[in-house]
Amino acid sequence: MSDVFMLSESQMERIEPFFPLAHGVPRVNDRRVLSGIVYVIRNGLQWKDAPKAYGPHKTLYNCFIRWSRLGVFDRIFVALTEQASRPKRLMIDATHLKAHRKRGFSPRHIGRTKGGLNSKLHAVCDDQGRPVRLHLTAGQVSDFRGADVLLADLPDETEEVIGDRGYDSNQIRLLLADRNITACIPPKKNRKSKPPYDWHLYKKRHLIENMFAKLKDWRRVATRYDRCAHTFMSAIHIAVSFIFYLKK
Repeated sequence: MSDVFMLSESQMERIEPFFPLAHGVPRVNDRRVLSGIVYVIRNGLQWKDAPKAYGPHKTLYNCFIRWSRLGVFDRIFVALTEQASRPKRLMIDATHLKAHRKRGFSPRHIGRTKGGLNSKLHAVCDDQGRPVRLHLTAGQVSDFRGADVLLADLPDETEEVIGDRGYDSNQIRLLLADRNITACIPPKKNRKSKPPYDWHLYKKRHLIENMFAKLKDWRRVATRYDRCAHTFMSAIHIAVSFIFYLKK
C-alpha cells in the first residue's frame, strides 16, 4: 500500500513528549497509531475503513478518543505555535464547517444557519498564514462574539490586526487600541464616521483565507462527523499541526 501515510521519525520526536506514559502493559506503536489517525482525518474515512497497515481500527479510534480527552492534541498545537516565531502582524477571520447529520446543539457547538447544521471556526493566523489561535462555536454565532475570545489572548508582540468588516465595532477597536495594536479593519458601509485603514495592508488578508482552504482539504474537518466538540477540535488541531508546523 504505497499511498499509506506514515509519520517520519523527526515528526514523532517533536510531539512524542506530549503523549501519556504507558503504565503496565506496553502500548502499541504510537507512531503507527497516530499515522492512522492522521490518515483517517485527512481522507474523511470512517474508522472501520482505515487501512490494515495501521492495525485494528478500534485501536485507532480508542487512542484518538482517549488522547483527545486528555488534551494531547490541544497541547501539541499550543506548543508548536509557541516554538514558532512571534509575528507582529496577525489576521482574524471565521469559516463555517458543515455538520454531517448531527443532532444536539450547545455545548456541542453545532447551530443552524441558512446552509443547514454547521459549526463555525474562528481563527487568528500570523503573517505566514499559520494559525496561532482557534476557537469553535455554533454556526450562527457572530464573528464579533468569536473575536471577544481570540483578541483577549493575543501575543504581547502584536502590533497590527487585519480583519474584514465583520469585526468593525467600537468595542474591538478600543480593545486593540488599549494594547497599542493598530486595527486594519474596513468600516461598515452604514457607519457615519469611517475610521481610516491601510488598503494595501488589508489585501494581505488573503493569507487567512488560504489557511482555511488548506484546512478544508482535510475531509473530516471540512465536514464535521464528530458529535463531541472536543474530539472535533482535536481533529482540527491535528490537521493544523501537520499542515503548518510539522511539514516533512
